[in-house]
Amino acid sequence: MSTSTTSTMLRALPAQHREQLLRVAREVSFAEGTRLFEEGRHADRFWIIRTGTVALDTRVPGCRPAVIELLGHNELVGWSWLFAPHTWHLGAEATSPVRAYEFDAEEVRDLCRTDPALGMAVTRWAGEIVAHRLQSARTRLLDLYAPHGSGSAR
Repeated sequence: MSTSTTSTMLRALPAQHREQLLRVAREVSFAEGTRLFEEGRHADRFWIIRTGTVALDTRVPGCRPAVIELLGHNELVGWSWLFAPHTWHLGAEATSPVRAYEFDAEEVRDLCRTDPALGMAVTRWAGEIVAHRLQSARTRLLDLYAPHGSGSAR
């Protein structure tokens, strides 16, 4: 499970901004094994997990997708919807039954444009998640594919 504190909406966004977002959310469920999105496809929505877990993965030529991170309660699934060209950078699959809040990307982008404070908060939240997930992807791929001892010791 991810240990990132920045990805949880409750910690990252002020109460008024959480409430604004939750007003446009809809509740959804996914069965275990459901693909939420595929790397390279159009990113038109995102989710906040209520229950269950979602694996983020990346394609690796000649291999099964490599799991980069497991996400759980109150974590954001998907950030590519916020940044042009709105294309998924990773894939995502439910690893257990999932209940989540789903958000329409265009609707949230419109809210962010009309409320600059909300836009700044959401952009900062997503930016912190991007930075964390980039580091997670690097670490995980080194763990999986680099020769033992080839990573930097920091």
